[in-house]
Amino acid sequence: MPHRLIAPRTASPHELDALVHVLDGADIIVHRLEGTITHWSIGCESMYGWAREEAVGESVDELLDTRFPESVDDIRTHLKSRGFWQGEVVHRHKSGYYINVATRCVLVNLPDGEPAVIQANSDVSALRKAEEVVRSREAHLTSILDTVPDAMIVIDQKGIVLSFSKAAETLFGMAAEDICGRNVSNLMPNPYRDAHDGYIDRYLHTGEKRIIGYGRVVTGRRADGSQFPMELHVGEATADGERIFTGFVRDLTSRFKIEEDLRQAQKMEAVGQLTGGLAHDFNNLLTVISGNLEMIEDKLPPGPLRDILREAQDAAADGAKLTGQLLAFGRRHPLSPKQADLGQLVTGFSDLLRRTLGENIKLSTVLSGSDFNVLVDSSQLQNAILNIALNARDAMPRGGSLTTEITRAHLDADYAKMYPEVRSGNFVLIAMTDTGDGMTADVKKRAIEPFFTTKEVGSGTGLGLSMVYGFVKQSGGHLQIYSEVGRGTTIRIYLPAISGARPDAGSQDRGTVESALPRGTERILVVEDDSRVRRVALARLADMGYQVLEAENGRRALELLYENDDVALLFTDIVMPGGMTGDELAREVRDLRPDIAILFTSGYSEPALATNEVIPGAEWLRKPYTARDLAFKVRDMLDKAQQQSLS
Repeated sequence: MPHRLIAPRTASPHELDALVHVLDGADIIVHRLEGTITHWSIGCESMYGWAREEAVGESVDELLDTRFPESVDDIRTHLKSRGFWQGEVVHRHKSGYYINVATRCVLVNLPDGEPAVIQANSDVSALRKAEEVVRSREAHLTSILDTVPDAMIVIDQKGIVLSFSKAAETLFGMAAEDICGRNVSNLMPNPYRDAHDGYIDRYLHTGEKRIIGYGRVVTGRRADGSQFPMELHVGEATADGERIFTGFVRDLTSRFKIEEDLRQAQKMEAVGQLTGGLAHDFNNLLTVISGNLEMIEDKLPPGPLRDILREAQDAAADGAKLTGQLLAFGRRHPLSPKQADLGQLVTGFSDLLRRTLGENIKLSTVLSGSDFNVLVDSSQLQNAILNIALNARDAMPRGGSLTTEITRAHLDADYAKMYPEVRSGNFVLIAMTDTGDGMTADVKKRAIEPFFTTKEVGSGTGLGLSMVYGFVKQSGGHLQIYSEVGRGTTIRIYLPAISGARPDAGSQDRGTVESALPRGTERILVVEDDSRVRRVALARLADMGYQVLEAENGRRALELLYENDDVALLFTDIVMPGGMTGDELAREVRDLRPDIAILFTSGYSEPALATNEVIPGAEWLRKPYTARDLAFKVRDMLDKAQQQSLS
């Protein structure tokens, strides 16, 4: 819009005096073009603090320390050419503080031919301060909305999107400018899309709330057409007489997946408990049956009856194998874990796998990296690998390839959040990938359930993968299945990695005659609630030359530690009555005596009850243990503690 020109008027000094007198309450300054003040209203006295006598004759820009938005020369040029100038300047009060001023200057000509400027000012400091507060609050709110993980969408009463947060852009996969001004129903799949406007109209006419003020799980639609579950909370407000609705949206995809995984894990745990218990009882029955058949067989002469008994014995043996698999699934099958290098173990097992799978399946093993040491029952692991290989063979009737890759892997806390049964840490990963038919989503979901099989009747028990699952969980690991129809299957076994582990003293070659057990004279505190077990441990350690103290619970153990400052090793059970577990006792002992060695024991098969993460440097001895196991473990720990004290 072109600037309007105001031709300068000619005004006499009397007219200027009259103008200032009439508008004396206003903030009016009259000054020469070069800045000398000739008139100063009462309003200016109130606004700036200088009296009229102090101001008149002074330079307006020097008196008020004026800060212009542009150069003074440009402003004067504008005044001369257009007759006026308006803008916002900053003036200084007599007290020293500064004032934001909206000013309008009009040029007039005096009778002597000299131009003068009539300047009308308004204090806008409060307005600018309020605007700054609003801008600050807007910036703060914008920062919150851009940071909060929940998406925010604002619509009007017609359903038109007014605002779309950064989180909403990420969640729905579209930019704010692509959805603002359009109906919010574009973010919904049918049938919700077609019915949405009706929901708003019904609420506006009836006041009946379906979503407003409540949380509700609905379905959202992304820009690419994919759908996802979301939790929607809607609030209502009024702006300029119009209703607006603010919706906060939270993506429930991850939560639903975690809940589904947790339900599956709980179901498998329950099934494992059931099958493990049944298998245990059935194993006892098979033991009786097999034992009686053996005794009958010994009393029969060779002939058809003995052959029949032999078939019955073979059938009982097959039943024992099935119950063994069920016990493994229920995590009740006893394991004998020892340190092993999975690279060597799997590579050495490849020849047997190659002969088992046949010539039409290409078998390859890939080692990525080094240091694949784990604590595992090698025979059970080989059995698990064989089960997976046989399933792969059955999925590739026309041939294919089976690749086994071994590598180290770290599962972090974020990964563990996605799988409730997984703990974070360092693992050795065995990934077996076939090029077979793959599994449907339903089959993959049930693949590790006992007795579930897709094979023909008589071709499988359905216990192969369930046994693998039970073995892996019992070993402290994690099993994952990746599969797509027509693209094959990958089964991943994560086993906890160990680094620089020393060989177990009990695994040394014992020969036919046991060598002398290591001895010592240190004082050892044995904490065990079972009196019979405690007596055995005390007798064994005393025979090895150690000085032994005993306690039936944690509280008594602490009393003995206070009375005896020469205790070198604490040998404690994990689960004890009396309100203090072995872990809790060990933590208090470490606070009291940081140098003491700590050895845990328990009849439970899960050594995670006593981990080095809980008690640094603590070690583990599982019941039942032999005198040799105890002797080597105690001596080894005492020697380590002595070396650390000398270093």
